[in-house]
Amino acid sequence: MGLGRTLSVTLTGLEGTLVDVEAHIAQGLPQFAIGGLPDAACAQAPDRVRPAAATSGVPLPAHRITVNLSPASIPKRGSGFDLPIAVAVLAASGVLRAAALAAEVVHLGELALDGRLRGVRGVLPSVLEAARRGVRHVVVPLENVAEAQLVDGITVHGAATLAEVVGWYAAAESGVGLPPAPEPVVPSGRDRSGPDLADVAGQPEARRALELAATGGHHLLMSGPPGVGKTMLAERLVTVLPPLSREEALETHAIRSLTGQVGEVADLDRTPPFVAPHHSSTVAAVAGGGTGIALPGAISRAHRGVLFLDEAPEFKSSVLQVLRQPIESGEVVLARAQHVVRYPARFLLVLAANPCPCGQSWGKAIDCRCRAQDIRAYAAKLSGPLLDRVDLQVHVPPVQRAAFGDEPGESSAAVAARVATARAVQAARWAADGWAVNGVVPGHVLRRPPFRLPRGATAVLDRALDAGRITLRGYDRVLRVAWSSADLGGRVVPDTDDVATGLVLRRGEQVAT
Repeated sequence: MGLGRTLSVTLTGLEGTLVDVEAHIAQGLPQFAIGGLPDAACAQAPDRVRPAAATSGVPLPAHRITVNLSPASIPKRGSGFDLPIAVAVLAASGVLRAAALAAEVVHLGELALDGRLRGVRGVLPSVLEAARRGVRHVVVPLENVAEAQLVDGITVHGAATLAEVVGWYAAAESGVGLPPAPEPVVPSGRDRSGPDLADVAGQPEARRALELAATGGHHLLMSGPPGVGKTMLAERLVTVLPPLSREEALETHAIRSLTGQVGEVADLDRTPPFVAPHHSSTVAAVAGGGTGIALPGAISRAHRGVLFLDEAPEFKSSVLQVLRQPIESGEVVLARAQHVVRYPARFLLVLAANPCPCGQSWGKAIDCRCRAQDIRAYAAKLSGPLLDRVDLQVHVPPVQRAAFGDEPGESSAAVAARVATARAVQAARWAADGWAVNGVVPGHVLRRPPFRLPRGATAVLDRALDAGRITLRGYDRVLRVAWSSADLGGRVVPDTDDVATGLVLRRGEQVAT
């Protein structure tokens, strides 16, 4: 009898741990035991590995088989351990040749009873961890080849069956290496056409707020009656955001690898994600959760992109309040009895709200039949602490017929060009401190030299703070918007108009003279 081993990866959220899969075969009654804190799916691996090996022409010996997943103190979850367990056991039995090579390769995949390999979720973050730990070869099902190949420095081997993997190692004994998967076909260029800001009629103030939001990463609230273009504007925000960098795109794709369909991640899409959960969504659906290990929610799926809450006051108060901590920290922390999971959540929040439950309480409209107490309760759903974290709060009025001009509004491409230029200025300004946009710069940095503005420029803001119309957090957020306004205008330092713009767009204040 003998000992065999190979490598795999277990995930706790997006954090991976390299796992030694050790198999020992000894004399005794037939038994197949798995140790190392396997969950139900992993513990059922023997019921899949035995028939898969038999139908692949390499039956397991009728002896006592013990598999250890080390480190044994970390939970192992999912059916992706089927393939590494089969490889380790076959190496221990002497059937798998080139066992020393197998011990240095990460294997991921689920086995069907007929020996076919099925794709699994979480391959991208698993391969990223393998690369960080110095592994250079991974074997995955064909469905997962494309996402595994997104990781640099890794040779990916895509297998259709267990018999194919066994054949590779048999050939490797004579000096033939494992055959790499074909190189992926890289798209010539992703079509970003579709929704365009030119489709939106009128709404100059809301368009200005949208551009500022994209420039500095500022959260945005749009309120107004139904049908004025709030949803249209929000859906077009991603068309003016800069494309993601490779590292940012890998972050967002790693989250998709955990939550999407198997094989959904096929190429590196650098378009910022746009996530719009329904107002009936639960706290777990928005923040993340579930049985066993907590999965990412909507706020993590929107990482590096836009989280849009349409009809925001219709969301449960508990769902809205759970946004407060991730807005500040850029991550969501899900604590469970036995573990704590952290997911990135650096999103741009866009809220849309009606003025009242029926939506008709605006201007001189006389169709609203909502009671005053219903209107107050509706508005109170967006609490003060949440709104205090939203930099831009604008009213979107009904569109007048005069807005239907012959010439369409400014296109997304034109706005995106200005945003990209302003973002480059911000990146250069904050490069030494590790910040990319004005929206994440700590307030004390903007209130102290060398970035403190002259008193003449902040006079209107100082008066609003002294009068209690804004909080200190609001003061800092107005300064951030002022810097973004200056960057869009090509100014080195914000002036009085930039500060006034930040204050007006935050609370709809009339600027005192």
